Amino acid sequence: MPACTASTSLQTHAQNWLLPDGVADVLFKDAQKQESLRDALLFVLTAHGYRLVSPPLIEYTETLLGGADEDLKRQTFKIVDQLTGRTMGVRADITPQITRIDAQHGTGVARYCYIGQVLKTLPNGLFGLRTPLQLGAEIFGVGDVGVELSLLELITALTDEIGMSRRDLHVDVGHVAIFESLTQLHGLDEAACDQLMALYNKKDLPALQAFCADMPDGADFLVLAKHNLAQDATPDANNLLVKLSKKAQNDPIIIDATKDLATLGAHIRALGMTVSVDVTELSGYHYHTGIVFNVYLNQSSTMQTQPLVRGGRFCATVGRQASGFSMDINRLLEFVELQEDTIIVVDFEDLTNSTETQKEDLTAQIKTLQDEGCVVIKPLSADDRPAQIDGVLHLDDADGWAVRLVGDD
Repeated sequence: MPACTASTSLQTHAQNWLLPDGVADVLFKDAQKQESLRDALLFVLTAHGYRLVSPPLIEYTETLLGGADEDLKRQTFKIVDQLTGRTMGVRADITPQITRIDAQHGTGVARYCYIGQVLKTLPNGLFGLRTPLQLGAEIFGVGDVGVELSLLELITALTDEIGMSRRDLHVDVGHVAIFESLTQLHGLDEAACDQLMALYNKKDLPALQAFCADMPDGADFLVLAKHNLAQDATPDANNLLVKLSKKAQNDPIIIDATKDLATLGAHIRALGMTVSVDVTELSGYHYHTGIVFNVYLNQSSTMQTQPLVRGGRFCATVGRQASGFSMDINRLLEFVELQEDTIIVVDFEDLTNSTETQKEDLTAQIKTLQDEGCVVIKPLSADDRPAQIDGVLHLDDADGWAVRLVGDD
């Protein structure tokens, strides 16, 4: 083949091998770390009573997106079932599948855990992946703050398991019921609610001040934006409550929500993490029904800026409360340290010239070394050996098969 033709062919193959934006291979050491994380974290979850489930990658959209918000619908790839002609979705989040499983099998208080690949139409953040390996835990059948306390304890157990410091974790908590109750107390229509949420999301205080100034009882909504409980003190529910209007101060839902936030903040600090409260965190407003929380990595320990863990309370089915969290375990790979492998290669010449009895002895010796944690490679040719090895398994005249360390005479 002419050189120019070969070069063009290689370029064509290289272009064909490009992966889509936000999609990446997990290779070698990172793949080992991923499997190590999977095993370690699932062990913690199941040891705390969470039952492992493994839902399918695809489901009919009527089930998968039945109670989904608009964001999840946008994030879901849709395909046509060639067997039935119905529309199916490739899961972008596993939580709706856990809701279906609980509706079919759950009774009383039910705990579930899961891990699996999800696929998103758009990545989370500038450099995020569209194929996270999502791990999560959900509790169904209870609707009080004790559930979130338990879930945050579970998160610390997971990070403890892989040696992360709790001082490197920051928890931002909110409560969507406060905003929801204020909109009902003050009679806001849907358009005004959407405008407020957009301004909260942009953190645009001047625009928010102008918007609230033209709105009856707008001061309460401005209080939510200005209020951020101090990170250097135990959060006090009254810090927020006393700044609201008398009508809001006497609302039982708002009173209970601020008490829950104070309880949660004190518990988070007792667990050794820093905490802040943002009651304008409404990204899951149409899905969540109460407490929401995001766990971040402090910037002293990483360059990551997106939440490591997202969680909160939601209504699974009519009359059945649930709360849970999820994370992409690929975000934890940088915190995992693997033990270096001891790599041993069988001497190809000795392997080729060995007798049947010696080959049987070799099989037993390889098994012993592998049980001890060594990597043992039987070469297919004289050139079949890694660039870095620690020893050679060879035939010793006196002792049969023995390991000669690299560098030994």
